[in-house]
Amino acid sequence: MYQYILAIHIIFVVCWFAGLFYMVRLFIYHTETQQKPDPDRKILSDQFVLMERKLWYIITVPSMWLVLAAGITMLFLVPGWLQQPWMQIKLCFVASLMVYHFICQNKMKQMAKGIYKWTSTQLRIWNEVATIFLFAIVFLAVLKDGVSWIFGVVGIIVLSMVLMSAVKIYKYYRMKK
Repeated sequence: MYQYILAIHIIFVVCWFAGLFYMVRLFIYHTETQQKPDPDRKILSDQFVLMERKLWYIITVPSMWLVLAAGITMLFLVPGWLQQPWMQIKLCFVASLMVYHFICQNKMKQMAKGIYKWTSTQLRIWNEVATIFLFAIVFLAVLKDGVSWIFGVVGIIVLSMVLMSAVKIYKYYRMKK
């Protein structure tokens, strides 16, 4: 039974992250649409609101709840994992990912009301935060205690710097056109 629950957990982790990645990408396009003249801006904004709402409530939110249900079930079946340092750190990253999730939900609601507080560049950087969570959670789940903490921390910092640099380089080339 445990293997089936693990499979469900992994499948819906993929769905949850896919929803988060695509949602922020929609936010970027939605924000950039605000620079278009009417009626294009209105038509596109209405379409983005619809797409964001459907993605969020049909894929992203149910996936999050299924990930959590499967994860809690696995911890119930193997309660000793809660004593493992790697699991405690992983759960901290998962809790942080949930905060990220709800910040995205708040952004979605703001944009539906016509409130755009972040630039497309800020949203591109925000999108990479989910990538950092993904790397950290997967490496902790797979390697457990097999990776030193120093190597892990250095790896996350280097990954963050590479991702942020890529966003800045992309902005430079985009603005150059």
